[in-house]
This record gives sequence, C-alpha cells and structure tokens, in this order.
Amino acid sequence: MKLTGAQALIKSLEMEGVDVMFGLPGGCILPAYDPLLDSTIRHILVRHEQGAGHMAEGYAHVTGRPGVAMVTSGPAATNLVTPLADAYMDSIPMVAITGQVGRPMIGTDGFQEVDTVGITRPITKHNELIMDPQEIPQLVREAFHIATTGRPGPVLLDLPKDVLTSEMDWYWPDSVDLPGYHPTLKGHPRMIKEAARLITESRRPVLYVGGGILKARAAEALRALADLTGIPVVTTLMARGAFPDSHPLCLGMPGMHGNFTAVTAMQHADLLIALGTRFDDRVTGRVGTFAPDAQIIHVDVDPAELGKIRRPDVPIVGDCKSVIEDLVAAVQAAGTQADRHEWMARLRQWQEQYPLTYEEPEDGGPLKPQYVIEALRDACPPDTILASGVGQHQMWASQYWKFDHPYTWVNSGGLGTMGFAVPAAIGAKVGRPDKLVWAVDGDGCFQMTAQELVTASSERIPVKIAILNNAYLGMVRQWQEMFYDERYSEVYLS
Repeated sequence: MKLTGAQALIKSLEMEGVDVMFGLPGGCILPAYDPLLDSTIRHILVRHEQGAGHMAEGYAHVTGRPGVAMVTSGPAATNLVTPLADAYMDSIPMVAITGQVGRPMIGTDGFQEVDTVGITRPITKHNELIMDPQEIPQLVREAFHIATTGRPGPVLLDLPKDVLTSEMDWYWPDSVDLPGYHPTLKGHPRMIKEAARLITESRRPVLYVGGGILKARAAEALRALADLTGIPVVTTLMARGAFPDSHPLCLGMPGMHGNFTAVTAMQHADLLIALGTRFDDRVTGRVGTFAPDAQIIHVDVDPAELGKIRRPDVPIVGDCKSVIEDLVAAVQAAGTQADRHEWMARLRQWQEQYPLTYEEPEDGGPLKPQYVIEALRDACPPDTILASGVGQHQMWASQYWKFDHPYTWVNSGGLGTMGFAVPAAIGAKVGRPDKLVWAVDGDGCFQMTAQELVTASSERIPVKIAILNNAYLGMVRQWQEMFYDERYSEVYLS
C-alpha cells in the first residue's frame, strides 16, 4: 500500500495508540495536518507552541502515557524547546514532531529553518532528522519505545516537508532493535540482599522518595515497603502523592521549602533509602553537610544518577517497582529489624513542636495564600488533580494540599518553568476527563501562557484556575528580601 510520508506518520501514531495530540500547523508540517482530518486522533489546537509541549507533559503526568506535540519548523520548533527541556529534567515521556524545510533547502538558511536536532540534542533523550519516508514507521515506533522505557523522557522527530509529501510502501515493524539501548530493570540480587541487611540493622532510617517512583508506577510497592519496615517517608516536590500524606509514616516534603521534620529527619538519619531521586540541590543544599551520618542506598533506573552527587554505599540500577518488590521479599527473609521506637518518638515530637503554620488573617484583612490553598483543598474531592506554576504558590500548594493519591500533582520541578500550570492543567484534563482539575498559579506565571485559556474554551476542556495575585514576582522578591537587603529590583507587576 502506497502512502505519503504524512499519511504514514499519522497512521504510525494511530498504531502506537495515540488518541490525542497537541499542536499548531505551519508551512513545513502542513502536509501532516491533512491526513489528520481522516484520523481517529483528536487534535487540540493551541495558541502557542510552548502550550502544546506543556499540555503533552500534563497529559503524560496523569496517564503515564507519552504526550504528543506537533508543530512546524523554525520558531515553532524553538518555542517547543522550553517544554522539551522541562520534560527532560523531570523524566516525562513525550514525543515531539517538528516540521523542517525540504531536504534540498537544509543548510541554506531557508525560510523558517533552524537546526532543530542540534538545538534539542542536549534536552531530549533521543532525536532524529528523518530523511527517508520509508523510515517513518520504524522511527516512530522507536521514538515511543525510547520515550517510555528505562528513564522516561522526550524524543523528537524532525521531518522535512518533502519527506512528508513523498511516497513510501506502508509497513508496521514487528519489533524494535536498538543496539546499545538496553535499560536495566532488575536490580542486582547481591545489592538487594545488602540493602536489606542495612535496612534491618538501621535505627534511624528514612525513605527518601523521588519522582522516579511515580514514573515507575511504584506507589503501591512503596507503601508495601513502608508498612513492612515501619520506616518514615519523605516525598520530594516531584514525588508528592507517591505516598499518602495521611499515612502515619509520611513526613512530607524535604529540602529548601520543606517542613522541619522532613529536613531534620534526613540530617539525623543513619540510613537514606533513596528511591527514584537524584539528590537535587533543592533538597541537599551543600552536599558536604547533607545527611552527614547516613549510609546511602540509591535505587535508580538511570545508572548515570548513581554517584553523580552523593556516593552510595549500595547502588542499585533498576526499575523502582521491580527493585522495591525484591527489597520487600529480601527484608522479609532477613528477619527481625532493629528497634526504632526512640527514632519514631523523636520524629513525632518534632512534628508536634514544629508543624507547618501561618498567621491567620485579621478580620477584613487580605487572605493568606496558605489559607486559600487549604480552602480549595477542603472544597475538592481527595483525588483532585492539582497543577501549579513555579514560585511561592507552587511551594504553598505542595505544602498545604493533602496528596493521598498518586499521579494527582502536576508541576515543573527540575527546570522550574513559569507558565507551566495553565497548559499542563489542560493536558491533564484531556488525559483524565473524569477527574476534577485545578491549576493554582501566580499572577507572574499566569501572564506567560494565559492565551491557552482560549484553547480550553474552544476545545471545551473544563479546568479550574486559581490565581494567587500579589502583584509581584513573589519568589524573586522573597530572595531580594533575604539576600539583597530588600532592594526590590523589577519584581513589581504594576
């Protein structure tokens, strides 16, 4: 069967089970938009290409399936750079499709030509300039495989216009063969046995849980490990919801904007069991003074993360869900655990002595943002999906919302992308139309991608948005207050 490259592209996406994509047409990608008219795939027309990328991320956050964004060449591709970098930092599965000038024009500085592959190479898990229409099905299948296996991430396919208009013989590959790409999923038995020994012997252990738990769909396995061992759990910004806030072993969020008990527990721990986390600087501060007495068990599917920041005593490369399930069995086989009553008593004392708190507003005074978050939280179902932008409102949302369900917190962690909330919430609602979706945003963030409200309206995507409006770039102002002697330079959004 003869198809154009554009038809092969859309048919390949259908074969991968894509039900929705986010994008904006333009000259070089236009051939791919024609077969969309006859496709089962729903296309969400955005108002800015950055919005397409963040919507794809929001969709992936809540479904676990790769989000798909399709835009044209040149400035459209460069507008996609921010969400690609965001997805790369936060390990979000995503497939980006960009148009490119025709093959004879590549390298001539043609209209709307940029070296998309070169620009995005450092911020994608893999990217490819497709120069032969016959390769489209194989490379699409490989793109989805790479994006969703091992450590998830964004993959970009760049398609010249004449590749999309040329004909090919349709086929669908039976398998994917990528020499050199073989992610390790099973943890080494000897390392798991050694980790179980450290766990049973430790008197002040802490489970240090990162976003990799959610990427591995390992929330249930994590809870089984915590219940078995009685070890308290801290959940990083990217892991909120991976372990229920209502669970008696949950200590909340650690790090720069964490609570006292979570931060202090890590500093006094004799063992950190780091699961799907990368010892980010927002958590560790100065690495040399972070958890100085703790031995480290570090589990991650990406071997490059082991020893990158902190040298582990027991490194385990593998999928978090698989490794945790093996750890549960190994701990059960190891027998009696050390007495931790004194440790748990200290943690309870810190929780009672240093809770998260704020001054109640005076009658008729301005609302406290923390109060607003709590009021929203109490008015919503417990499985509400919450998206946030980046800044003070993000931290208040993480601190004061109660996350008892996994895959309900959608935020930009590693890159810290202002403008993330509104499009990400739209993507999350598309992915989970059965859930209530709120976006909590700041006035600074909101004004960066507010045009996507038009997308939500025209596409009938009912998201709710709360703007915490203090007329400032609040987090930047806070830093100027603390570190620049209250010299407030260019932070007032008058």
